[in-house]
Amino acid sequence: MSGRVLLIDDEDDIRLSMEQSLDLAGFDVESFSDAQSALELVNFGFRGIVVTDIRMPGIDGLTLMNRVAEIDSEIPVILVTGHGDIQLAVRAMHEGAHDFLEKPFQAQQLADIAKRAMDFRRIVLENRVLRAAAGQADDLEIRLIGRSNAMVDLRRRMRTIGPTEADVLVIGETGVGKEIVARALHDLSPRATKPFISIDCAALPASLIESELFGHEPGAFAGAMRERYGKFEHAQGGTILLDEIASMPIAVQGKFLRVIENRVITRLGSHDERPLDVRFIATSRSPLEEEVAAGRFRADLFYRLNVVTLIIPPLSDRREDIPLLFSKLVQEAASRYRREPPAISPRLISQVNAARWPGNVRELRNAADRYALGVALQPAADADQEPMRLADQVAEFERNVLIGALLSHGGKLKPVYESLGLSRKSLYEKMQKHGIDKKQLGIEAEDQDD
Repeated sequence: MSGRVLLIDDEDDIRLSMEQSLDLAGFDVESFSDAQSALELVNFGFRGIVVTDIRMPGIDGLTLMNRVAEIDSEIPVILVTGHGDIQLAVRAMHEGAHDFLEKPFQAQQLADIAKRAMDFRRIVLENRVLRAAAGQADDLEIRLIGRSNAMVDLRRRMRTIGPTEADVLVIGETGVGKEIVARALHDLSPRATKPFISIDCAALPASLIESELFGHEPGAFAGAMRERYGKFEHAQGGTILLDEIASMPIAVQGKFLRVIENRVITRLGSHDERPLDVRFIATSRSPLEEEVAAGRFRADLFYRLNVVTLIIPPLSDRREDIPLLFSKLVQEAASRYRREPPAISPRLISQVNAARWPGNVRELRNAADRYALGVALQPAADADQEPMRLADQVAEFERNVLIGALLSHGGKLKPVYESLGLSRKSLYEKMQKHGIDKKQLGIEAEDQDD
């Protein structure tokens, strides 16, 4: 086979025709009538491409493209468009689509575009392996950027826990990347090729939550005309993310406890138990002990989930990661919008590092997107922080200036010490004093003045 293709089109005849064309061209094709089903099979190390129609009910092609980019921005997405959507497709190319195909098209056109996209994806994955073999950042470091002790320890624990069958509780503030951690754990596990089902416990209507999770039989309640698989069954063999599990109603928590303990479910309106082969990962923005103490969360469920707990630190606890993280996010945004990465000045790095980021990485990513698009940043200083001693403020400022200069000049030392009015020896001493390592900043350009 030439590679794996996820094909999405809500029109049965067109989908079947494209599936046959790709199959004859040697691709391993999985076709879907809706985007959500395909999205559940996408992960960071996905060895294939996505081909999707633009206009579909529910999640359309552009939304799917953006969701795929959030998981891995280097997975090629090919958009299939009608004549009236050409301008939309062209705009999508600027926003990250790999290519587009206008209906009607020849089978060979589809095969050729898919082959080019598959070659691109293969090179991306090979380069990641080579970088890892050379001691550079591996997949986990690319997804969870940071050299602080907290992030190094988090990645270490994830590499240990990921390949196991242990259920995991992930704790972290809004925007720290709880779903990224959950997806990474799934990708590290033997279940990586199976579905990853994300359930937002806070968004499920209380009146429908049992039906949504467990499924139902015909006649189970008014309006239940036919049987329905719940999300738990839909995830067979894979991983279920229970996002913000503290929002799950108490009544449902009792039934969910039985699911975790026995790995069986019973649909609404049925007495038959159905075996369930899944791994559960739950997230919460605050420690569940507080919810238990307040009587909003069952203690027995908490103890069952608390076998393995990962705590993701907020940006306020790892400020040393902010310069590198912001620089990487700006580069990613520039690549996504097909623009040249803008220069990042030492002054801007200092401002970004001193700013409040209550929305954590999500907020920082939005700021990086705006900066990549040419919108000036005006980050606010963190007024809630305890005042720093003058010596500490001076040291922090000097460190940020050095990091900003190194990032601006791509790691080349000569333009850095010349622009800052330092000798080469003084620059080395200051870098050593502040613990600045070019490799840790993701810049390894060779010096030009050796």
